Amino acid sequence: MRGRVLIVAGSDSGGGAGIQADIKTVTALGGYAATAISALTAQNTLGVNGIHDIPADFVALQMRLVLDDIGADCIKIGMLHRPDVVAAVCDVLDGLSNRVPVVVDPVMIAKGGDSLLTAEAMSAVKARLIPLATVATPNLPEAAALAGIASVDPAELAQAVLALGPDAVLVKGGHGVGATVVDLLVGGHRPAVRFASERIETPHTHGTGCTLASAIATGLAQGMDLAAAVGRARAYVVEAIRTAPGFGHGHGPLNHAHTVAAFTGERRS
Repeated sequence: MRGRVLIVAGSDSGGGAGIQADIKTVTALGGYAATAISALTAQNTLGVNGIHDIPADFVALQMRLVLDDIGADCIKIGMLHRPDVVAAVCDVLDGLSNRVPVVVDPVMIAKGGDSLLTAEAMSAVKARLIPLATVATPNLPEAAALAGIASVDPAELAQAVLALGPDAVLVKGGHGVGATVVDLLVGGHRPAVRFASERIETPHTHGTGCTLASAIATGLAQGMDLAAAVGRARAYVVEAIRTAPGFGHGHGPLNHAHTVAAFTGERRS
């Protein structure tokens, strides 16, 4: 087990996204997952039926206790529902004595279309959280919302989000059209890197953003270069989508265990 990842995110009662997907992903890739839960959601593959907020000071307390004792080689930030939670998380990050890589997945809308971020929290994410990111991982709609522009051009969106202050931005192309999914990585003191894979036509894509960000965080925690971490993370997600178990009647979860299956020689689908 190598690479400690502290995950700050919401809980998904259906197990396909959020903290549950994050823990599965980090574990499957050989890392150690610790958590600070920012919100509880009541949801399944058909949608989000309720959100129960966790007090901001308690989110910060979870983070500090983990960091003071276990430590972290990377911090992954997911769903932060309210502006006070965003502020509390940023206060903890600002107070770190050493520079720890931070992966920010700006979760705004659930796969079924339910909003997971208030308008006030959106402003706080742009102003305080994104500038602290080693890499931000918005999808196309999230990148457009962060950039404040009506565009579907990944290069334009990536540069606009990069202007908010993160070290690097990965604009994910899953919401685009066509037979190929293209993700674009910019920043990080390197030329832009284009990642492409064949689009898999399936409804079972719940939690892909959470999973990809946590997989990237695991790679960074294990000392991988950012581009290499993104490449491995994408390969992991593609296989998790391809072998999805088909659970639920809506947007179903991925097969997060496929890497574990490879380690044990057991075949799962």
